[in-house]
Amino acid sequence: MSFAVETAAETTPAVIVAIDGPSGTGKSSTSKAVAAQLGLSYLDTGAQYRAITCWMVENGIDVADPAAVAAAAAKPEIVSGTDPAAPAITVDGRDVAQAIRTPEVTSKVSAVSAVPEVRSLITGLQRSIAASAAGGIVVEGRDIGTTVLPGADLKIFLTASPEARAARRSGELKGSDVQATREALIKRDTADSSRKTSPLAKADDAVEVDTTELTLQQVIECVVTLVEEKRAAK
Repeated sequence: MSFAVETAAETTPAVIVAIDGPSGTGKSSTSKAVAAQLGLSYLDTGAQYRAITCWMVENGIDVADPAAVAAAAAKPEIVSGTDPAAPAITVDGRDVAQAIRTPEVTSKVSAVSAVPEVRSLITGLQRSIAASAAGGIVVEGRDIGTTVLPGADLKIFLTASPEARAARRSGELKGSDVQATREALIKRDTADSSRKTSPLAKADDAVEVDTTELTLQQVIECVVTLVEEKRAAK
């Protein structure tokens, strides 16, 4: 697998922020808004796993066969942009921003991302992008604070009740059944938390923020305050 990196020129004091948590906690919206407000780069690591899953599906790889996934993991070229206003992602030169959000990719991404060879390659890409973001970066995912960037300046773990997360995700998916969405989220939580390689978990030194009763703006303000405090202390 060959990687390319796009970074935005930033002049803000360098600070690496890791934001982890399960789906539906406001992770992506919060991370993009915080990065934009503070002049930082932004990286959606989940999109990278979706991108490689999308490639696997389109190329007929049996994602239920870890050996087949591992053998193909190095083939696609994934390019991640880090502009929070337009976080582009391409596979082999093709824009896959929409293709990676299909139900088929969503249903298979946990299986692909659990393969150690995939995680090793994608983790390497994530670390290179973070290292090249001279002005600082907000990196969101599920294992950023625990595995990818354990030395991040600030680690935040977003949580929310399954009900709140399902309601939010159903709204995003325009008309999907809330109960079915809740069950799907819980199923993915179980898969991501129980995988042997880099399971979803809160880092010991992460600040936990429960977003269940908070508006998106309140979550953004909370995280911005935490980042500004960390910057001031550097």
